Amino acid sequence: MTHALDVSRRTFLKSSAVAAGGFTLGFSVPFGEAAAQGVLPPEVNAWVVVKPDDTVIVRIARSEMGQGTLTGLAQLVAEELEADWSKVTWEYPTPGQNVARNRVWKNFSTGGSRGIRESHQYVREGGAAARMMLVQAAANEWGVPAADCKAARSTITHTASGRSTTYGKVAAAAAKLEPPKEVKLKDAKDWAIAGKPLKRLDTVDKLSGKQVYGADLKLPGMLNAAIKDCPVFGGKVASFDAAKIEKMPGVRKVVKVGESALAVVADTWWQAKTALDALPIVWDEGPHAKVSSETIAAMLKEGLDAEQAYIGNKAGDAKAAIASAAKKVEATYSYPYQNHACMEPMNATALWTAEKCEVWCPTQNGEAAFAATVEASGHPAPKCEVYKLHLGGGFGRRGMTDYVRQAVAIAKQMPGTPVKLLWSREEDMLHGRYHPITMAKMTGALDAQGNLVGLHMRISGQSILASVNPQALQQGRDPVTFQGLNPSGPEASFGYTIPNLLIDHAMRNPHVPAGFWRGVNLNHNAIYVECFMDELAQAAGVDPLEFRRRLMKSHPKHLAVLEAAAKGIGWGTPAPSGIHRGLCQTMGFGSYVAAGAEVSVDAKGAIKIHRIVAATNPGHVVNPDQVAAQVEGSFVYGLSAMLYQECTVKNGRIVEENFDTYPPLRMDEMPKVESILMPSGDFWGGGGEPTIAVAAPAVLNAIFAATGKRVRSLPLKNADLRRA
Repeated sequence: MTHALDVSRRTFLKSSAVAAGGFTLGFSVPFGEAAAQGVLPPEVNAWVVVKPDDTVIVRIARSEMGQGTLTGLAQLVAEELEADWSKVTWEYPTPGQNVARNRVWKNFSTGGSRGIRESHQYVREGGAAARMMLVQAAANEWGVPAADCKAARSTITHTASGRSTTYGKVAAAAAKLEPPKEVKLKDAKDWAIAGKPLKRLDTVDKLSGKQVYGADLKLPGMLNAAIKDCPVFGGKVASFDAAKIEKMPGVRKVVKVGESALAVVADTWWQAKTALDALPIVWDEGPHAKVSSETIAAMLKEGLDAEQAYIGNKAGDAKAAIASAAKKVEATYSYPYQNHACMEPMNATALWTAEKCEVWCPTQNGEAAFAATVEASGHPAPKCEVYKLHLGGGFGRRGMTDYVRQAVAIAKQMPGTPVKLLWSREEDMLHGRYHPITMAKMTGALDAQGNLVGLHMRISGQSILASVNPQALQQGRDPVTFQGLNPSGPEASFGYTIPNLLIDHAMRNPHVPAGFWRGVNLNHNAIYVECFMDELAQAAGVDPLEFRRRLMKSHPKHLAVLEAAAKGIGWGTPAPSGIHRGLCQTMGFGSYVAAGAEVSVDAKGAIKIHRIVAATNPGHVVNPDQVAAQVEGSFVYGLSAMLYQECTVKNGRIVEENFDTYPPLRMDEMPKVESILMPSGDFWGGGGEPTIAVAAPAVLNAIFAATGKRVRSLPLKNADLRRA
């Protein structure tokens, strides 16, 4: 999930910092109860606030949506701060303050598994700088050199005299000091807080019900809104009859939202939803009303053999190698649209007056939400603010700002009254930003000895950037398309050396909008490559692991996780009766991942996934338990998509409207997951998304071993898995 904040908007945010002098706050303020009472504890620096009772507040700019970034970032700051972890808590700064303070907290975007890997350096430096300032303040009080003092567990000790003080007692003095110009960070081998499986900071509030999500938020005098957008993307409202529902219980107003949507504002959300369902609406469905899954598939099939395509990775002459091959292997794969289906539907609460606009929302990108608020409100940046809330699921969907814009547009028509917009589940399913639909034609060339000497991978399908950020296209090319397929590099590189290679993309963009869906293009790219690797191995008469080894001699990190997963699943040893195994590997979001799966398929074609072993090298691990949990959660998400989830199109609109037709994996279907963490310590990779990509191909390869059938189109619910 690459950033959703486009270049022009980022430029705007930076420039608006010059004009921003302060913010008029309404019902909520950013820094907790003390701020609400007009008393703020000393801010040592932007990242660290210390209360007189020694409570350490770590400011977290990234968003928490269940992935644990909040706790991981707090661990990194607390490590360098030498804080007492038992006294550490957290708070979100606001994007408006970030603008006003020249982006002191830097990037607010939380996607692409970047929360820790892209901010670890500067948050650690923030913690280290705060520690140095606290130590210096104590040293000044004692009249001794700071070098003679030591900090540990939020206590500063003068080594020679044994005098000591706590952070809370010197925080006010430390806040007045000039920040150090240079800081030295700890070596990871010396970590005492970071790198440890500490309990998450947000768990207790979630378990107790104290945690407030966007859907829970209540403000004085708040009204509620339900919305209905044209079910066909690109359509608009032709007419409606507000008089039919204006006298229904609780209804306050029927408002138009842009050209394509209508909202009902009422005392309660259910009153708004009930009235909206009764509202007579005539839609102008526009030019896409006859589009279907079949017409989209035909569009993509045409791209598989089109002459024009954007090149993502090239070596040698793949087409010539294929033409002269001793054996040619060819297969076509496809991957459907999929919805994020967050448990908490899209929502935002907005208050608009002639003087200001404030928004409370769960967002993966506070700066993008802030920019959307500024634009939709018509107010300058200093008169706007966004307050981030925990997300009830994000998965890339909440990097978009459509629901924020809608909330502001509705509130603007109800000035002075806070209005909470909450999408229904049906609205959430019908108006997502979907995992892009693609096909891939795979063509491999084997020589007489069974060596892979050429590979052409033609992807035909949708560009995410063309949907959400066309300015980021590179001369028309979408680099996101090639996740896991890039030449060697730090982000998402191809793990095989093939002398003649061509990976290209025929861009075909249907009217259904694509978006960053957890794991993004790596999900289907890994299926295409890793299942086809098994097909090539079979054609060559070589064990799938050995076939890969031959191609991975120059890719030691890819190979290391593959070997670990193979060993963990028992590759090369007899499987239990009726059990069959599959392997795969890939690299994405800066991390190397592999999986081995054990499955069985009965005579009726029913599949059971018994066990998955995952090996992950993310470079560094800040909290092992959280990374393991992310691996397990990745498999829930990835296996749900593989087994059941697709969004189909009929008459221009999405067919699946709720979980009855878009089901997730059930608890009794979840396999045992064994997570092998093998950080090499020489880079920083992501943990939230990479392993999704290896869920499906490991299982699909095991299914072939069990049935002799290749499944090349998902989800599996559409496949006949009875033994060939």
